[in-house]
Amino acid sequence: MAEAVQKQAAEPQRKTGRPFALDSLFAPLTTLPGIGPKNGKLLEKLVGGPKLLDVLWHKPLDIVDRRFRPTIKDAPHGHIATLTVTVEKHTPNTRRNIPYRVRCHDQTGALDLVFFNAHKDYLEKQLPVGATVIVSGRVDHYQGRAQIVHPDAMGTPEEIDEIAVVEPVYPLTQGLTNKPVRKAVLAALEKAPALPEWQDTAWLAKNHWPTWQEALQTLHHPPGLNGISPEHPARMRLAYDELLANQLTLALVRHHSRRQSGRSLEGNGKLRQALLNVLPFTLTGAQERSLKDIYADMKDPTRMLRLLQGDVGSGKTVVAALSMLNAVECGTQAALMAPTEILARQHAESLRPWLEAAGVRYIVLTGRDKGKAREVLLQQIANGAAQIVIGTHALFQEGVEFHDLGFAVIDEQHRFGVHQRLQLSSKSKATDVLVMTATPIPRTLTLTAYGDMDVSRLDEKPPGRKPIETLLLAHDKAEDLVEKLVKQTQAGARVYWVCPLVEESEVLDLAAATARYEILQARFGETVGLIHGRLKPDEKDAVMQKFAKGELSVLVATTVIEVGVNVPEATIMVIEHAERFGLAQLHQLRGRVGRGGDKSFCFLIYAAPLAETAKERLSTMRETEDGFLIAEKDLKLRGSGEILGTRQSGLVQFRLADLAFHGELLAAARDDARLIIEKDVELQSIRGDALRHLLYLFERDQAIAYLRSG
Repeated sequence: MAEAVQKQAAEPQRKTGRPFALDSLFAPLTTLPGIGPKNGKLLEKLVGGPKLLDVLWHKPLDIVDRRFRPTIKDAPHGHIATLTVTVEKHTPNTRRNIPYRVRCHDQTGALDLVFFNAHKDYLEKQLPVGATVIVSGRVDHYQGRAQIVHPDAMGTPEEIDEIAVVEPVYPLTQGLTNKPVRKAVLAALEKAPALPEWQDTAWLAKNHWPTWQEALQTLHHPPGLNGISPEHPARMRLAYDELLANQLTLALVRHHSRRQSGRSLEGNGKLRQALLNVLPFTLTGAQERSLKDIYADMKDPTRMLRLLQGDVGSGKTVVAALSMLNAVECGTQAALMAPTEILARQHAESLRPWLEAAGVRYIVLTGRDKGKAREVLLQQIANGAAQIVIGTHALFQEGVEFHDLGFAVIDEQHRFGVHQRLQLSSKSKATDVLVMTATPIPRTLTLTAYGDMDVSRLDEKPPGRKPIETLLLAHDKAEDLVEKLVKQTQAGARVYWVCPLVEESEVLDLAAATARYEILQARFGETVGLIHGRLKPDEKDAVMQKFAKGELSVLVATTVIEVGVNVPEATIMVIEHAERFGLAQLHQLRGRVGRGGDKSFCFLIYAAPLAETAKERLSTMRETEDGFLIAEKDLKLRGSGEILGTRQSGLVQFRLADLAFHGELLAAARDDARLIIEKDVELQSIRGDALRHLLYLFERDQAIAYLRSG
C-alpha cells in the first residue's frame, strides 16, 4: 500500500519536473562542508559546474597507496610508506630557511619528520614527545638518515584504518589542494541517493557491472591502480550510463523530428540540369551517391535530417546547390546557413555563377544588414521573391519569416547546437535539413554528436586536385623560409601564415599574430595583411578581399581562417608552432591551400624538443591527406574530449566516458536506445521510469522536453 502511495505521489513529479530522488544532487556546491563562497567558485571552475553532481563526475587521475606499512629500516627511498613510530624530540628552527625537525624511531631505526614554515604549538600537539603515532608520506634519505618532508597524514594508532588506505588524487586548480576536493567528494557521495536501476538486468549481469551507486563509490574509493583504469567494471558502468543518456536523447530527438509531418519534394530536374551544364567538372562517385540519398530523403514525406561529411575540397558546395535547386523546382524556398559572415558571403560568391545559370534569385542576409536594406531583404524572404537565402545565424532570429522554407542547409554544424538547427527547421511546417561539415569526425564521434541523423560521406577528391606537399621545419629555420617566400611572392604566390595558439587565450593569440605581422611587414612591406578574431566582420572581409584579389601577398592570421576560407590562388600555408595544434585543426588549416590547379605547400614550423605525441601528430600530417584517417588518429592520440581542438567545438563533452576506450559501448548504447524507443517511447514502463532518472541525471533536458510535449 505504502509503495502504491509513493508511486502515485511521484506521478505528477515525473511529468512536470525532476524526480524528487535527484534533488540532493542538484544542491549548490556551497552546501558542502568546508566550501564557502571563495572555495565554491574555485571548485565550480574545477569541476565544470555549480552542483554536487559536478563534484561526483570529477574523476580521480591517480592514486596514492598508503597501505604499505614497513619498518623504518625497510622503507625504500622515494616510496610512500605508512609508519608506526615513537616521537623522541622536537628541534624547532632557530633561523630562517632551517626546517623544524621531529626525531622519531621504531625498533629498527630513526626517522626525521621535516617541516618548513612550521607552527610549533600545532606540531607539539599533533606529535607529543613519547607518544606512538602513525605518519604517512614519501620517504627519502638525507645525509644517510631516513626522513619524510611534510607528512601527508599524521594520527594516532587508532586512526590507522583511515590513514593506511588507497587515496585518490584529483585534477586540481590553483588555490585548491587535494584535501578539500577529496572532502567535498566524500560529502557529496554521502548524499548520492539509491536510484532505480535503468540498465537492462541481463546486460548488467553479462558485463559483471555494479549498481550505479556502487560504481560511484568505487570511482572515488578505487581499490588500487586498476580502479582508475577506464576499463574497470565501475568505470565501464558509469561510462555506459553517460553514453546511454546521450544516445537515448538523440533517439528521442530523431523520433520527435520523424513524427513532424514533412512533405515530398521531387523536382523536375530543369534547374539542376542548368547548373550541371555550366560545371567545369563531372561529379565524383561520392557526390552522386550522396545526392541520391538526399533526393530520396526529400521525396519521402517524413522530415529529412541528414549529415553530409566531406573532407576539405571534396565538393560539398555543389551537392548543397543541387539539393537546394531540387527544393526550388518544387516551388519552395531553400536556405544556407554558415557560421560566419566571411563564410556566408563566400558561399554566395561560389554559388553565384551556378544560381545565375539556373535563373534562380538569391539574397545574402547577415547581422551586418541594417535599416532599410534589411527590411527589403526580409520582405523578399517573406514574399518568396528570394528563392534561396544565404546567411549566418541571423536567418533564424525573430523577424525573419520565410514564405515557404522547404529545405535548409547548415554548414559547419559543430559551431551550432542541436537546438539551433531545430530552430531553423521550425521556420516552416516541414523543412528538410541537410547539415554539412568539413571537419572529419571519427565514426564513433559521429554517433555521439549526430546520432539523430542519417549520414552521407564524400570520401573522394574531385579529379585534378594535386596533393599538398607537407614539410616539417625547425623553428630556427623560420627566417630562411621567409627569404624563400620573398622570391615566391615576387613570382605571384600567395601565402597564409598562421600564428600559434597560446593557451586558449585570444589576447595572447593576437599578440603573437601582431608580432609576426610586424616582422613580416618589415620584409614584405605593404603586401602583408593581418586577420584575427577581434576584428569586426566588415574589417575581416576587407582584408580577405584584398588577399583574394592579390593586393596582399601574405596573410598573417590566427585560426579564424581555419574553416571554409576559399582563395584558390593561395598555394603556401605556414603554421607556426604546429606542435601546439590538434591534428584535425592542422588538417583544416592545410586545406586552405591546394584549392586551385597549382602545386601547393604546407610548412609546419615546430619548436624542438618535440614530445612523442607531437612527433606522431606532425608525422601523420606529413604522411597523409585523408581527413577521416587523420581524425581517427587524433581520437587515439588525444581522446574524445579535444578531438576538434577548437574552442568553438559543439561536440559532446563526456565527463565519464572516453571514446578512445569506450567506443564499443557507444554502439551498444545506440542499439539499446533504439530498442527502448521501439518498446516504450513515452518511457512509461518500470525501466522507462528509471530511464527518466538517467536523463535528468545527465541533464538531457531536450529529451525530457520531448517526452513532455508527447
